[in-house]
Amino acid sequence: MAEQRRSGGDGPGAPEHFLVVFPGYHRSWAAWIAYCLERQGHRTTLQRWDPPREASLEDSLGDLLLSSGRILLVLNDWFFELGPRPAGEWNDVLRGFVAAHAERFAAVNLTNRPLLPATAVLEPASLWGLSEEAAEERLLGRLALERRRVPKALPGRVRYPDNRCDIWGEVPRRNSRFTGRDDLLNDIHQRLADAEQGAAACTLLGMSGIGKTQLAAEYAHRFSTDYDLVWWVNSDDRNIQRDRLGELAVELGLPIGGEPGERIRAVRDALRRGEPYGNWLLVFDGWDDTEGVNALLPQGSGHVLVTSRNRAWSEHGEVVQVPTFLRSESTAYLMRRAPHITATEADEVATEFGDVPLPLVQAASWLGESGMDVPEYLRMVREGSLSTVDEPASGEDFPQSSLTSWSILLNRLRGAQPQAIDVLSLCTSFAPGRIPLGLIRAYPRAELPEELRWMATDLPAWTRALDTLVNYSVLTRETRGPVGAEMGPHQESVHMHRLVHDIVSKLTSEDSRTRHRRAVRTLLAEADPGNPADSRTWPRYAELLPHLEPSGALASNQPRVQELLLNCLRYCVRSGEYNSGLDLVRKIREAWSRFMDPLAQPVLDLTTQQSNMLRASGRFRDAYDLDHAALDKLRAAPQPNVLGELVTRSAMAASLRHLGRYREAYDLQREVLAGNERLLGQDEPPTLVARHNLGVGLRLLGRYAEAYELDLETLARRESVLRARHITTLNSGNAVTHGLRLLGRYRDALVRQEPVVRLHVQVLGPQHPQTLEARAQLAMCRRREGSLSQEVGPSMATLLEQLEQLHGREHYRTLAFLTNYGNFLREHGDLSQARDLIDEAEAGYRSLLGPAHPVATGMLSNTGLVMQAAGERAEAMAMFEAALAGLSATLGTEHPWVLGCALNAASARNFNGRIPDAVELSRETLRRAQRTLGPQHPLTLSCQVALAADLRAAREQEEAGKLEEDGLLGLTRTLGAQHPHTISARQRTRPYWDFEAYLG
Repeated sequence: MAEQRRSGGDGPGAPEHFLVVFPGYHRSWAAWIAYCLERQGHRTTLQRWDPPREASLEDSLGDLLLSSGRILLVLNDWFFELGPRPAGEWNDVLRGFVAAHAERFAAVNLTNRPLLPATAVLEPASLWGLSEEAAEERLLGRLALERRRVPKALPGRVRYPDNRCDIWGEVPRRNSRFTGRDDLLNDIHQRLADAEQGAAACTLLGMSGIGKTQLAAEYAHRFSTDYDLVWWVNSDDRNIQRDRLGELAVELGLPIGGEPGERIRAVRDALRRGEPYGNWLLVFDGWDDTEGVNALLPQGSGHVLVTSRNRAWSEHGEVVQVPTFLRSESTAYLMRRAPHITATEADEVATEFGDVPLPLVQAASWLGESGMDVPEYLRMVREGSLSTVDEPASGEDFPQSSLTSWSILLNRLRGAQPQAIDVLSLCTSFAPGRIPLGLIRAYPRAELPEELRWMATDLPAWTRALDTLVNYSVLTRETRGPVGAEMGPHQESVHMHRLVHDIVSKLTSEDSRTRHRRAVRTLLAEADPGNPADSRTWPRYAELLPHLEPSGALASNQPRVQELLLNCLRYCVRSGEYNSGLDLVRKIREAWSRFMDPLAQPVLDLTTQQSNMLRASGRFRDAYDLDHAALDKLRAAPQPNVLGELVTRSAMAASLRHLGRYREAYDLQREVLAGNERLLGQDEPPTLVARHNLGVGLRLLGRYAEAYELDLETLARRESVLRARHITTLNSGNAVTHGLRLLGRYRDALVRQEPVVRLHVQVLGPQHPQTLEARAQLAMCRRREGSLSQEVGPSMATLLEQLEQLHGREHYRTLAFLTNYGNFLREHGDLSQARDLIDEAEAGYRSLLGPAHPVATGMLSNTGLVMQAAGERAEAMAMFEAALAGLSATLGTEHPWVLGCALNAASARNFNGRIPDAVELSRETLRRAQRTLGPQHPLTLSCQVALAADLRAAREQEEAGKLEEDGLLGLTRTLGAQHPHTISARQRTRPYWDFEAYLG
């Protein structure tokens, strides 16, 4: 059946028609050959060749002669194995039927291995190892075709199959024994091609062992000429998946830092834009957990292929159910791998294993390697005693007979190659999937059991053992490192299918498992880079993380292993992998609670990391309760732990700030700072952190001048002790800018923040979480300083999109920027979108923090501003009054947030005809602002202008005129004559205050 029909136009010489006949395995070559011929003006039809074994070869070849023109066979040794058929049958047909029609047949040869002797009748032109130009020359020469001086222009150039696409990332080696599945592969290709741009994702769904990974790998190889970029992402473990996807940023040359989330966002943005590649393929292998899929799944003009067991993927694109082998595919595979068996015997083996690919592969490997007769093999499978083996833990419909076949294989290896059994058993102490076996040779000093020490010292034996397991299709080899780089044994990785892992685990003795797990967790501890704050070590931590639990590391009492666990948690905090980290914390705590004192230092460190992740996730109450319980235990302990109490109280202060209990947080933080200075000194990192956090507390209390002075001191100390490019020094620079802006020194803040952002980008990358915070600060500096809206608006929209990609829409940092962008849009006339954003942010904060939290209360003022701009004056006044009353009760009447709410409430009273009430509130607000912020602060001056407006409405013209004149002079002197606030005041536009949501 023809796959494709192509027609060409007139060309030099008489145009011909060619039927290009190829095995599906060589589709890329057939497509390139057709492209070459059509450029020369000829017509081609592509014909996939896989005639049923039951049909005679002469009949199948005779069917090809029904086509017009010549028949071009794309040959290699694979071509003659289809079916499979005995070599004698092929030789007879070539010598007879093909020789009789030699003028209709031609061939090209893609291999350097010998073909059948009778193939000589086809006079195949060898394209093996040639450059594209030489291969085209030889193809045309074999067909006696004249080459055009100027080949015909065709849309969509087809890449020469020997030229790998520009980026080819860790796609598994092509399986030279891949069998069948041609229709399924073509169906996948068609589904992806037909999908709407930006939504071309297809999921291969099926049980373990059904061949999803092999199918995806074959797709990548078979259709590689369609793509400029092919990238393989192992997705069994979320951390490895994110790390691997982020590595593509390096290959694309994107200017990013080391944080995985930042890299992923940069990659998704580049793929969405199609720059530098629009034709790309990403394969996510083993992606069963669909939580957070939208933050990883790329969009754009390329294609995504996923393998999974999870049916929830139907919500995210096309789903293809991968079936068992067709019986013809099962028998063909068995007969090729074990040539001594007959078709009837192959059919009997396929029936025994239910046509499931994985056990068939193992059976074919056994039969092919051992040469055993099928009746004897099936007798052993059916009569084998496996009373100690249960069904695989996966619980999938996997033939019981496969357990017996595995037992037979292991028994054979145990006698013939016991070192292979050692390697295989050791693999079961890692997690299934990618296993970094090279750790054994990278860390030979690790304490390996005596029977395993040969692995670190005897490289030939190590190589033989791995080769044996690969030959029996138990493991597949992989490498881990830069694309295209040569890997040594110490960097070697293997892949173990989860079902193989499950079965072999059940066939391994408990004693061996215990010893091997101890060895593996020792190796993992040796591989700990020891510095999770350094983003360059994060790929290693992502690689180690999946193997902690299978190796028994969670329950280890070895300090070195416990430190590895804590460092993995610190990596999760630094890299933003909060969900994975919290899940790991839960498991570690459960294990440690069985043998470790709750006040042991590792448990306290565990609590600190858990608290950090809870707060970063927005779970402030959970973090506070956790730290409070830890502090109670510390205080009740017979032996004091002063440093432990300080660390715990510092975490409690952070949680209290986020919970809106600002005075308690400040008092506690001040005690922490004093304790650190007394015990550690003024310039130790914990002391500097405590000083920085005290500045945060002062800002939340509205004590802006004090916070600014403290932040300046902290910045100077950090620059001296940690240097300017340290991540915490950069954070202090951001805090100083924030202080300047809150003090109303908008121009100074902008001038300072621009180099702060540049340094963040250089050190951390443009989309690191802290860089995004610095960029958000810069956006607010520009807005407050009065920059042009056409400059500020687009940058805020872009930044909001990036924050959403990083944190999600409901995270408190995203909500803060939703608020700021909504206020900007309201200010510049987009009232509809402003209302949507402010409503979303208000609801989000109310859900996250509760309605009584100061931030949730302050959001009412922003809602009131939208209502007032829409002409809903009564409703706006109700919002302003509610915000004023609520914040006054929680923060006191002198807090700047309260003063801003009072400014808005007085405005609403004026607009609603309550002039005396407006005058009274404006007068009191001005007095408090002068006392709290000083007479020249922009908010104070706005209060002065507002009072003047209220006095004019009350017909007290003389006082109003004097206040207005002084206020205008102050605004001109402070902000400049052309600042929007100054111009508005001059035009007698009522001043307002919008609330900036800030949690610290």
